[in-house]
Amino acid sequence: MDRSPPAPPATSLPGTRPEPTGQRLSVRLATPRGFCAGVDRAIQIVERAIEKYGAPVYVRHEIVHNRHVVERLAALGAVFVEELDECPDDRPVVFSAHGVPKAVPAEARARQLFFLDATCPLVSKVHIEAERHHAAGREIVLIGHSGHPEVIGTMGQLPDGSITLIETVEDAERFTPRDPDKLAYVTQTTLSLDDTAAIVRTLKARFPALPDPHKEDICYATTNRQEAVKRLAEVSDLVLVVGSPNSSNSVRLVEVALRAGARDARLVDDASQVDWSWFEGVERVGITAGASAPEQLITGLIEAISARFDARVIEDDGERETVSFKLPRVLQS
Repeated sequence: MDRSPPAPPATSLPGTRPEPTGQRLSVRLATPRGFCAGVDRAIQIVERAIEKYGAPVYVRHEIVHNRHVVERLAALGAVFVEELDECPDDRPVVFSAHGVPKAVPAEARARQLFFLDATCPLVSKVHIEAERHHAAGREIVLIGHSGHPEVIGTMGQLPDGSITLIETVEDAERFTPRDPDKLAYVTQTTLSLDDTAAIVRTLKARFPALPDPHKEDICYATTNRQEAVKRLAEVSDLVLVVGSPNSSNSVRLVEVALRAGARDARLVDDASQVDWSWFEGVERVGITAGASAPEQLITGLIEAISARFDARVIEDDGERETVSFKLPRVLQS
């Protein structure tokens, strides 16, 4: 099944085509960009559930943070809710890719709901890591953004007070552990690599015994996309990041691009959100997309740019991702 929504129209009056400006543009596409393995798996879980069990299938929270993906799945028969009490007892429920507190599946079991967990396996790895630290008697620091569903889910794996959230270097400087020798940290998977490194340096300077995770918590897709956008920013006047405003990894790409030297960087849900005044005096445009943005939205953006400018499009030779995650066994047949 094609998981890309139709490309939204470019910003022009109905029934008209924009007038080409003659302005020459070099358009460079980041590699990698767009869907990661965890997002692809989560979307497939909703699609397969609708195919196998019929509509409606309820989804607790947006399955991934992209408006176009959510709208397309809603059209297929997904019903998006915030809490389980909005779900009937006789329909399947899917938990989003961001993960959920332990209380959520416990409530589902108590109600005898049939549920499918679309939590990204790399988020589940952080959950397991936090549980191991807790079992070893360590106080846990979670580096992340308050209110993000992934952070809520990770903190909800353990009893209240087991995890302290740290969002900034200033938070790290103020933090006072119960025992500096029994301390560990985990991170949200979609953070800025550079921001996280600065927080970890601050913590380690204060608490030298603080151990590193066995494997980096910030996921491969976040890392690869941030490294790709850094390369893009070095040779771009303007960087456009395709993604929704509530997508943490997409927002981080804009921040990374600006820090890496792009004169301007903007987040757009699709081509219809482009303000063409951004292109004044621009010769080199970089395009990338957050891990929850479908490739078709990038195609639509390139088409909108090409309709206005004399655009030469080239693709970076970046990291080629081959990661994939299995679907739940019940959906594999």
